[in-house]
Amino acid sequence: MRRERIKEGGDFIIIHLNLKMGAKEMNKVLYVNLTKKEIRVEERGDLFDEYLGGSGVAIKLLEEECPQGIDPLSASNPIIFAVGPLTALYPSASKTVAMFKSPLTGNLGESHTGGRSAMAIKLAGYGAMVIKGSSDLPLYLAIHGDEVKFRDASSIWGIEAVAVGRILREVEPGAGVRTIIRIGRAGEKMVRYACAVCETYRHFGRLGLGAVMGSKKLKAIVISADKSIEIPKGKRREYKLVYDEIQDVVVETDAMEKYHDLGTAGKIYDLNKIGGMAYKNLKSARALEEIARELSGENFAEKFLSRRVSCSHCPVGCIHLASLRELYEPGYYFKTSIIPYDNETIYALGFMLGMNRAEDCLRLIDVVDRIGMDAISTGVTLAWATEAYERGIITKEHTDGLELQWGDVQAYSEAIEKIVMMPNEFYQNLAKGSEYASSVYGGQEYALAFGGNEMPEYHTGIACYLNNLLGARHSHLDSAGYDLDQKLMGKEFTLEEVVRALLKEEEWRQILSSLVVCFFARKVFTAERVTKALDAIGIGNWTEGKLEDLGRVIHRAKMDFKFREGVDLAKLRIPKRIFEVPTPHGLLREEDIKKAIEMYGRLI
Repeated sequence: MRRERIKEGGDFIIIHLNLKMGAKEMNKVLYVNLTKKEIRVEERGDLFDEYLGGSGVAIKLLEEECPQGIDPLSASNPIIFAVGPLTALYPSASKTVAMFKSPLTGNLGESHTGGRSAMAIKLAGYGAMVIKGSSDLPLYLAIHGDEVKFRDASSIWGIEAVAVGRILREVEPGAGVRTIIRIGRAGEKMVRYACAVCETYRHFGRLGLGAVMGSKKLKAIVISADKSIEIPKGKRREYKLVYDEIQDVVVETDAMEKYHDLGTAGKIYDLNKIGGMAYKNLKSARALEEIARELSGENFAEKFLSRRVSCSHCPVGCIHLASLRELYEPGYYFKTSIIPYDNETIYALGFMLGMNRAEDCLRLIDVVDRIGMDAISTGVTLAWATEAYERGIITKEHTDGLELQWGDVQAYSEAIEKIVMMPNEFYQNLAKGSEYASSVYGGQEYALAFGGNEMPEYHTGIACYLNNLLGARHSHLDSAGYDLDQKLMGKEFTLEEVVRALLKEEEWRQILSSLVVCFFARKVFTAERVTKALDAIGIGNWTEGKLEDLGRVIHRAKMDFKFREGVDLAKLRIPKRIFEVPTPHGLLREEDIKKAIEMYGRLI
């Protein structure tokens, strides 16, 4: 390996690595030190052979690189990106895993995104990247295959995330298989739930990756690919057969049809109908019929859907983009905004905030996207603040003169700006999330955070809340408790059956997130199909049993990291509000959730 340190133009340092792609290109890990402006590349076959890639490799790298008890916004907190062995080789294996210590929860932070990120990282020659340290001045990383550049980002510091993407596309070489991961002003200001934006319409949304990047003065990462992957000789016919099988299931069956047609927003109306949709900070689990129809996926599609976009190497097109045309000056002067929407953004910035017009929901989504914040945490935190204002524990003195009222899109837009600008102590606290803000001002009984992370849309039963409380990465996709709740409607079941089902599902999802497969394609990538897919690209010796065993190992490693960082299952705060509003299964009982948590602790 050859290193060169060169001064050039506006760059801090340009480092070129003379690397050659080998047969096991997935074994390479790029280590970046932002403090010293240095890098190194290591072959880590020890990790990839044992843990596949993605989440499995990322948690082991996090164990190695993250000192116990550190401040998540310190230079010592690593950012790890990892892709999987199926990346760039099979349809819908399109996700990148980001792992870090979360500034929102203080423990495991894991977020996934699609777009072109996974393919770009893989075809640049890396299976994972580890970014540590902190720059003295704003910078962005430009990774063009083997060449890594540290670029001065002072001129784009303070610019919204969408515009940064446009600028960097012009100044950095490469096209096609290129990704631009960047933060907005929320990340720069270290709002604890700031996100990182990828390809404009995809996000590392949850748990504050944007704040960690901001703490490192890392405005963006540009990665462009210059390599290709060769299927081993003797495996090409087998690979084609497996590829065609997966492609046919994705395209020719109904396995992923719903994600194309209406997208995830297609579930909203039915969820509200059964009384499983949190509305106005979960004062109710069902909005009025006319509001549910107005905020339904069907209405968004009929009135605003302009096009569908896919992640790289995925034929589904689940990313739904709305066109919002608005008059901004008299005389027929219009602007048209292209805004991504899905079920979670409509829930958090629509239902939770009492919106009654789809246009207003889209306006808030646009504000949050441009400023670079997680939509779920933003909406749920503002919902808590609105109820606290309604109850009088928050006043205009706290809100800097704003009247927080349900459905007031202008007030919420201004509040989002103030969360980033932090003009007073109240907004400084609000920028740390609803868990922290409610601990300062009161109202924790209706502060809907679980383990420090704001809740997703589902009020479907006990399984969804056990998922929120116990899931390793605090995502509703950890074990899809909301889905289990709906499958159990009208059936008798025991707490143990629910706990075991959630645990089994989360363990298998560790394999999917190590491959790294989009969870929307989970029914496509069965255990049998995964073993065939791995064997067809020369990664053999995996059986269904070995995969299941590895899923348990990865899940336990994640939980061990959380325990190491102070998580105590017996001390998890459970918001009282969830026991006051009936679910489709009726009212929940606090004693049942506590018994289930205790049971879960024994099983792991």
